[in-house]
Amino acid sequence: MNEFDETFDFIVVGSGAASMCAGLVMREAGRSVLIVEKTALIGGTTAKSGGVMWIPNNPFMKRDGIPDSPEQAMQYLESLIGDAAGQPGATRERRRAYVEQAPKMVEFLVRGGVKLNRAKYWPDYYDDLPGGSEAGRCVVAELFDVNELGTWRDKLRPGFLNFAARLEETFTLRSVKHSWSARFLALRVGLRTAISRLTGKRLVSSGAALQGRMLQAALKAGVQFSLDTAVHELVMTGDAVTGVAATKGGKPWRAGARLGVLVNAGGFARNQAMRDQYQPGTRVEWSNATEGDTGEMILEMQRLGAATAQMEEFVGFQTTMSPGAEEAYVKPPGQSLTAAPHAILVDQSGVRYQNEGGSYMAYCRGMLERHKTVPAVPSWAILDTQYLRNYMLGYSMPGVNKPASWTEQGYLRKADTIEALAAQLGIDPATLKATVERFNGFVAANNDEDFHRGARAYDRWLGDPHHKPSPTLGAIAEAPFYAVPMVPGDVGTYGGVVTDVAGRVLREDGSVITGLYAAGVSTAGVMGRFYAGAGASVGPAMTWGYISARHAAGVNS
Repeated sequence: MNEFDETFDFIVVGSGAASMCAGLVMREAGRSVLIVEKTALIGGTTAKSGGVMWIPNNPFMKRDGIPDSPEQAMQYLESLIGDAAGQPGATRERRRAYVEQAPKMVEFLVRGGVKLNRAKYWPDYYDDLPGGSEAGRCVVAELFDVNELGTWRDKLRPGFLNFAARLEETFTLRSVKHSWSARFLALRVGLRTAISRLTGKRLVSSGAALQGRMLQAALKAGVQFSLDTAVHELVMTGDAVTGVAATKGGKPWRAGARLGVLVNAGGFARNQAMRDQYQPGTRVEWSNATEGDTGEMILEMQRLGAATAQMEEFVGFQTTMSPGAEEAYVKPPGQSLTAAPHAILVDQSGVRYQNEGGSYMAYCRGMLERHKTVPAVPSWAILDTQYLRNYMLGYSMPGVNKPASWTEQGYLRKADTIEALAAQLGIDPATLKATVERFNGFVAANNDEDFHRGARAYDRWLGDPHHKPSPTLGAIAEAPFYAVPMVPGDVGTYGGVVTDVAGRVLREDGSVITGLYAAGVSTAGVMGRFYAGAGASVGPAMTWGYISARHAAGVNS
């Protein structure tokens, strides 16, 4: 018989997107719940992310008259994922559960006082597919004053923005160099930030706002937390999971769970050995996942017989590793870099090989697939002076003057001709010149015949709305010319244990491991090998936190 130091109705391992949602469900059902976090900070990778949730048919779409329905959302996922062969996390049954339960999860949070809203315009990543939404299905948290957390404020993991801008506003701010509307927005954001600080507020946005609001609601509801507590074992009584064994404050500690344990401990983005096994060619140093994302809970669930799937998948997020980027809290983003005018991506032979817009997950998978036949990690972003003058590069503001270290350390390459630039990169000059000339021909015709960049609304949204006639196609024509390396970074892995529609962990034979639930990127995701739109990992994580807790608590649907 197991002896426990403490016992709760439900235990959640990890404090990411699903955790506090599960805790709120349990507390509404009158059950005790403990969230165990191995680091000193609450919020997981969600807190330092954009904090967007992809929620089909959400209540804010209905409010604003944006057309959507369960049938339209299912049509989109069917068009994107298909029959889910080899993707057991993405079965049609699980897709249906997600489409039906995700809006209910949002409504539950809003009823509980969590202030959410929809992003006004954020196209699905494959908006051109049947069922796709150009307006988008993205739900975000309103700006949050972390001072409302009182003594808990410094326990919330920081976000990636240090000023009071909503995430969708940052996309408009990219155009500040040549758009009066962007300049006025920058002024408003600046005033908002200054006023908040003068009035004693500390406004945060994106993932920090989402997790801050979730933490506030969880604390108010009586959810309990144990930080700096590393779980190393799922305790079994007979054939059921009944608790956890951990190290707490440097000492052994065991806690029982009457209704079960939910594992929401992230993936294995910070475990190079697991990356080498499942995702060869990717690096820990390129990841934006938190330091606690080391995969041991996936291994522990495997020890109990859990089936795993989709382990080769990750939420790719292309990045350009400028000097010092390894130490950056968030790696320099490359999502919009080669989707903006006057830029393309080429492999190490100087050939363009994919659409530079679109889903960042597809972009990074494309790099790794290309690398199997032609060296493409890193690939090169080829830019001209128009690009540098008008758009950000990494974290640098628009302008041709860049840090001296960029050229001194060989990160930023510069030449007066495409041929000379190619020579610096070890590329055949004739090949790179032909690639650039072919692309420039597509720009002149306003039609990318090779990869259809700009055909999707999402491609155009990633570009520059003020650049005509195309927001994303612009000639590489003004010297000097530049190049920076691009690598397949990520915001986390995307595979893990296989779960059923209730979030219960399954064995290889399809049987349930009693008392064990999992959510988030600890699981094989419901999107399979695709990223349907912004928030396609956070949305399902929170939804299965909601579903799992309801099932464990015996709450009727």
